[in-house]
Amino acid sequence: MKIKVLNFSTILIQRGLIKNLGSEINTFYNNKKISIITDETVYSLYGKIVKESLKEYNYEVQFIAVKPGERSKSLETLKNVYEKFIEFNLTRGDLIIALGGGVVGDLAGFAASTYLRGVDYVQVPTTLLSQIDSSIGGKVAVNLQQGKNLIGSFYHPKRVFIDPEVLHTLPEKFIKDGLGEVIKYACIKDIDLYNRLYSIKSKEELFSNLEKIIYTCCNIKKEVVEKDERDKGERMLLNFGHTLGHAIEKHFNYKYSHGQAVALGMYHITKKSEAIGYSESGTAEKIKNILINFNIQYKLPNLNMDKIKDIILLDKKNISGKINLILLRKIGQGFIERIPLENIDKFLGEL
Repeated sequence: MKIKVLNFSTILIQRGLIKNLGSEINTFYNNKKISIITDETVYSLYGKIVKESLKEYNYEVQFIAVKPGERSKSLETLKNVYEKFIEFNLTRGDLIIALGGGVVGDLAGFAASTYLRGVDYVQVPTTLLSQIDSSIGGKVAVNLQQGKNLIGSFYHPKRVFIDPEVLHTLPEKFIKDGLGEVIKYACIKDIDLYNRLYSIKSKEELFSNLEKIIYTCCNIKKEVVEKDERDKGERMLLNFGHTLGHAIEKHFNYKYSHGQAVALGMYHITKKSEAIGYSESGTAEKIKNILINFNIQYKLPNLNMDKIKDIILLDKKNISGKINLILLRKIGQGFIERIPLENIDKFLGEL
């Protein structure tokens, strides 16, 4: 399955694709040097396969393997990546590959966008979350101590190569992590996707449907990004659940994964918006039911609400004293509501 994101990237979804990476790279890249940013876990699983595939086409390959986890999306790690590029004599005419999940994709994409003012790069996402969300659309960033993705840019990969087969090596918690974002797409844009997900009752059934699910999510994101690349309007819909979700991640020092935190954010913001009258009655219950269907946590942990509010004040969606909250009219219909920060308690009080 192939998706062309207008003027940006080509997304190729194909089982077994990771074994043929060299052949795909060779269709558009004519130089020899390729620097691959990955993490230690992904390197142990797929480093040899990718290296052998690229060596078939006589590419000179450098691997930079960072430690797994959100802590690697840091300025310190970024500095180390730049230094490795210099040691490799990487030039603006060469290529960078992001081989891994969302952390690797964000880190590698931001490094590619800033090193020598921009080097072409390719995304090879290896988690469900990165395959359906973070590898697409050009958002790249690193974190600061004060919050997630506070230093970033928009920089699109030349290609996104998605191999659903690699998901078989993922622990179940990472599948759930990705499903949080899959459910987000269903909630904001596609009630048919919601119904299809809700009908799935086993891991085997989920994996047999993954290719279609990935394609559906990528296509939704493609359509949104084409209308609003710079996140000034409709693209904000993709942040459903993220305002509270990012705050939960930071509050617990990333003990909660991104998809899990977003799932909590979607359900609890919708409970509040339903009580206030923004959302159709029963919408939050539908979100709760689909989270239960995939055994994803929906009950909030104990939160220090003052700390949550402080984190939200640093949120990128906080603009001139107002914050853009993404809410649902009902399942499949998301919308943007601009809330004055002094009214945010209506959505956070007594969570």
